[in-house]
Amino acid sequence: MSVEPVTAKDYEARICRAQLQLTKTEIEEISEMLLYEELSRARIRDLEEGVRAQRARGSARAVRRWTRVARWATRRAERYEDQLS
Repeated sequence: MSVEPVTAKDYEARICRAQLQLTKTEIEEISEMLLYEELSRARIRDLEEGVRAQRARGSARAVRRWTRVARWATRRAERYEDQLS
């Protein structure tokens, strides 16, 4: 009686072959799970795009606000200088 040594690679190949024989129901379940996963990723991408757009609008709003504040501060400084003269 002879015994052949079994390597880890041979063992994994044998196990993987056995695991690849999925039933139709298991394949459908996996496909459905992947579909839901892809849908959730798409929703996350949409939310991230919305947040990016909102930040862009917010930064533009901040620029306008600080421009108004700077103009107000300039006018106030000019009035103060006129009062001193």
